[in-house]
Amino acid sequence: MTLGNYINFPPNIHYVQNYLSTAASTRQLQQRMVKILGEVNNKEFRFEEVSIPTVPDGWVIFEFGLADGGNFYYIDEEEVAKARDFLGRGHVAALDFFCSIRYYRGSGETRAALKFDYYMLRMVFDRGSLQVQVSHERGPRYLSPEDLTELLLREINGDDRRKIVRESNP
Repeated sequence: MTLGNYINFPPNIHYVQNYLSTAASTRQLQQRMVKILGEVNNKEFRFEEVSIPTVPDGWVIFEFGLADGGNFYYIDEEEVAKARDFLGRGHVAALDFFCSIRYYRGSGETRAALKFDYYMLRMVFDRGSLQVQVSHERGPRYLSPEDLTELLLREINGDDRRKIVRESNP
């Protein structure tokens, strides 16, 4: 089975960040990651919640897909359950995701759609560590790879006082 692995992952990596997993096993971290991405899907964020706004009065909506061979599948409740079951049965060294970021300016009827950003992310797991590799496929890059990675890790850590994942020292 190829769940979590995209056979055509791009060779051009635009951002790499290393983290330490301090409060969860690799399996727990992977399952939590898939669950969190499912929760973030189609959730609206004010641009200020995600990054320093490059779009005035801007809104950001994320759509994540989990790789399975040559395709990505939108992470909904069914996909989360399937992935958590798969991850619970064995060791997976990496998980690949597609991320579409939709941008909007304004609100209500005056809301205007802007161009989208398309990213691919590879999460590489090793005993007690996580490496995030980000490739920007296309788009205006209103949200940087660093901002995307920081948002994901904030969501994974949630409100826990004890951080599940923290940046490793250089």
